Amino acid sequence: MNTPVNFNSKLYDPRHGGPFDRGSSDSWYSRDVNPHYFIGGTYETEPLGKSFMSAEQIEAYMAGYNWNEEFGGKKEW
Repeated sequence: MNTPVNFNSKLYDPRHGGPFDRGSSDSWYSRDVNPHYFIGGTYETEPLGKSFMSAEQIEAYMAGYNWNEEFGGKKEW
């Protein structure tokens, strides 16, 4: 079970493959902002890009990205 992440006074679902998870992952790997998510787990389904996302999903992606920028780390290659 995933515990919601509280960021900027809002709760986000950290489900693997979800928008928040994908945003934090892109930040972790120092990738550019590219809103997307997976209906299933990461890489278990085709990714859905920004044009298929609601405003709330894009917000969750950006929250994940910004959360990792503030509190997370970066992959050391």
